[in-house]
Amino acid sequence: MFDKILVANRGEIALRIIRACRELNIQTVAVYSKADELSLHTKFADEAICIGPPESSKSYLNIPALIAAAELTNTDAIHPGYGFLSESSKFSKICAENNIEFIGPPPETIEAMGNKSKAKESMRATGIPVIYGSEGLIDTISSAKLEAQQVGYPVILKASAGGGGKGMRLVENEQDLDHAFNMAMSEAEMSFNNGDLYLEKYIQRPRHIEVQILADNHGNIITLGERECSIQRRHQKLIEESPAIGLNESTRKAMYDSAIIGAKSTNYIGAGTVEFLVDIDNNYYFMEMNTRIQVEHPVTEMVIGADLIKHQILCHAGLPIPSWMNNIKIRGHSIECRINAEDPDNNFRPSPGQITSFHMPGGMGIRVDTHVYSGYYVPPNYDSMVAKLIVHAPSRSEAINRMIGALDECVIEGIKTIIPFQKQILLHNDFQSGNIDTGFLNNFIYKEE
Repeated sequence: MFDKILVANRGEIALRIIRACRELNIQTVAVYSKADELSLHTKFADEAICIGPPESSKSYLNIPALIAAAELTNTDAIHPGYGFLSESSKFSKICAENNIEFIGPPPETIEAMGNKSKAKESMRATGIPVIYGSEGLIDTISSAKLEAQQVGYPVILKASAGGGGKGMRLVENEQDLDHAFNMAMSEAEMSFNNGDLYLEKYIQRPRHIEVQILADNHGNIITLGERECSIQRRHQKLIEESPAIGLNESTRKAMYDSAIIGAKSTNYIGAGTVEFLVDIDNNYYFMEMNTRIQVEHPVTEMVIGADLIKHQILCHAGLPIPSWMNNIKIRGHSIECRINAEDPDNNFRPSPGQITSFHMPGGMGIRVDTHVYSGYYVPPNYDSMVAKLIVHAPSRSEAINRMIGALDECVIEGIKTIIPFQKQILLHNDFQSGNIDTGFLNNFIYKEE
């Protein structure tokens, strides 16, 4: 077992990892930028070290500073959380070179899955259904037009090194392709320092469903249910739930089997997520694999009754997955709302600033993951999420009602949040009936206007 883990992240996920380590009797080291000096993760870790100024590139993405902090504090493992360096094969490799366990898959696995185009090629080779599209990168507008003609419009351009919706453009016809191609390439270059694009057929009214996996280094790989992640704005998830609604059992089992096949083909270790698109006929297609813990992991924890972060750490410590996890049954329904510091009435403009009053709900089946408090200053330098509100109930309808009540109890003053917008979604008839897909918010916002 590890003696000390450095948490190479910030915000609620850093605090979440620290809590898991505390239960495993593992000491923790928090790192922080100067903008995060008063964040809670710096207070609850056993040690805390400043690694740079507010800019991510000079702090949370500064690999030499992170390795130096780990060596200075004699840590034997680094947990990257999600975002930042969590899917950096370079960081994983450097950790190994410095005899530090990277709590994530080996660099070869990250690299194989990090390039979305190559990942699809490798999954296609295993027999997993993959959306038809370019069999490699497209580097010119003319080649993009040729591919689009063969695939048939609408198509979607995607950044090969991308994630989080960056570098993605839906193209309805050839007239729009030139502009979309240039915009996607520019955004990909700016976001990932890699402008490579690929193209694929756009699935009409798809649902975004992901399968949670856990793998140890003894050859065991299990699935731990699935999550419905179709409520998205600009490819950024806002509300997630587990289990997915309206998914027939044969498709569910096939997706689980595909997730395990895909993980085995990459020699996966630890916690990860295999993401699929599901069309209106319940056909599913591999989309990507996230080689890290997900933001929305709590909804899975609520329905399986197990701590994913703890088991992720245990797998990397060399322990086998306990046999009882092979027989986990999904219990009830869980929903998560990401509470972002954004103003939904002004095109979701970020709303940094000082929180003057802060109260989170409580009660049966309610969980809050947050790093903020009354008096905390939300910096403008990072992701706008300030909390995750998670509920669990015996049924989906009860979970929706519980979430609406929990959102009503939330008090966050001094900044704007998307809580009013999320309540409107939860109250919408189509959401309550499960008639949702990844285009739900586009239609919802249009109708509201």
